[in-house]
Amino acid sequence: MKNWFKKGAAIAVATSLLAGCSFGGNEEEPAAPQALKVMYHNEDGFYRDYGMLFSTAYPEIEISVVSTGNLYRGNSGEDGEEFDYEKAKQELIEKEKPDILMLNSSEYETMAQEGKFIDLEPFIAKDKFDTSGIVPGLIDFMKEIGGGQLYGLPSGFNSQVLFYNKGLFDKFNIPYPTDSMTWNEVIQLARQFPTDGEKDERIYGLKAGYSGSLNELSQMIAGSEGLSYVNPATKTMTINSAGWKNAVQTAHDAIKSDALYFESRNHMSYSGRNEYLLNNPFTGNRIAMSLDYSYLIRELKEAANYYSNEEGKVAKDWDIVTIPVSPQMPDQSSGTWYSNIFAISKDAPNADAAWKLISYISGEEHARVKSKVAFNNGFPIHTKYIKDEEGRNFAAFYKLKPVKPAVNYIEMEKLPKQFGVIFYADMEEQFKAIQDGHTSVDDALGLLQAKGEELLAQESMTDEEVNKLWEERNAEMMKKMQEAAGEAGETVTIN
Repeated sequence: MKNWFKKGAAIAVATSLLAGCSFGGNEEEPAAPQALKVMYHNEDGFYRDYGMLFSTAYPEIEISVVSTGNLYRGNSGEDGEEFDYEKAKQELIEKEKPDILMLNSSEYETMAQEGKFIDLEPFIAKDKFDTSGIVPGLIDFMKEIGGGQLYGLPSGFNSQVLFYNKGLFDKFNIPYPTDSMTWNEVIQLARQFPTDGEKDERIYGLKAGYSGSLNELSQMIAGSEGLSYVNPATKTMTINSAGWKNAVQTAHDAIKSDALYFESRNHMSYSGRNEYLLNNPFTGNRIAMSLDYSYLIRELKEAANYYSNEEGKVAKDWDIVTIPVSPQMPDQSSGTWYSNIFAISKDAPNADAAWKLISYISGEEHARVKSKVAFNNGFPIHTKYIKDEEGRNFAAFYKLKPVKPAVNYIEMEKLPKQFGVIFYADMEEQFKAIQDGHTSVDDALGLLQAKGEELLAQESMTDEEVNKLWEERNAEMMKKMQEAAGEAGETVTIN
């Protein structure tokens, strides 16, 4: 009764929502009922994101949802061990045997290597499924991480871009940024803006990152180069390399230039929605370039409408380009990822019905309909529905394909459990020493290489020991923050 009610409600709501939209169907006799089992976060979320629309187009397919949202509830691990989410998820798959699996890219890559999926290309060829309008590089990337086969398709994607304020560039007679600039080029552009004035009123060339720590910005730059500080497969450290030295030195020079804006150094108070819009310094006409996501478009439009009669109050003349890239990988981005990848289990008893759902979710018609309402899972994967009415460069959102992760994070679990906690703290310490002028980039990376190798050679701690270590490190960090805030006459609030 519950499934019948859910499906009936879905069809009624979707029909009302999509009145006047054609799904390209015909007046053939009703198809035979089919059952389909889908693994998703939860049932309500699936029907909200996909099920309502799909059930309107294919009412003969009865969908039941295998929820992964309850895996954490009531599961703290056995004998004091930390709860293993991936293990629990695989056990759920074995037990429930869903026809369709919703996965992230790491899960998809691992399970593809294990031969857990059905190849989608025969279905694509049979149905003449049109992939020509899909964002460039998506199919190739899915094949690359699928070991050469196309086992899954995402429902959407998210990406970071570089917003720029054309008015500020014009004011200081500085050339606009362009697609596929390197980090060095973007930073040099940012340094052309003046750095004088009070911190709450002056112009900044670039907003990148939050904390202003050398560790954070260095890892952003290293990520764009596809660099990792460890190879978990071989258990070797890779941080003392020319690539890392360049990334850290570039970040260090950028921070010292005083051209960059960091939120943690500019404490802001929020007193209502409109004040919040102005407190975003890019919206408030004080930042020339900002690395951000699509939500900023909505804020810029809201601010422009609210302050339409106040000239110069907010940034109105803006555009976007791709985020900084590596010269070695100019068509790839560390700030792009494909969301909600759907694949068909190799043991699916109803693979044809499963393909109907995947082809609908990843198809042009679904993209067209969803483009008329809010996207819960990023942009659609069809480029014709990613556009700006004012002609801005929205192609920047999909021009770059994702950088294949330098590290498979499932492989990271094979390292000693204390490695992540201790090595991250070591990185923070050494990078801060560079920033404070107490050590050089070469010396810091050499020391981190040695410390990392020592950690990799250790026996793994128990989860209880790691948790205790984490608490001790966290308490030590908070103490240092409070001491630093006390010296600066500020207050640190711990939630």
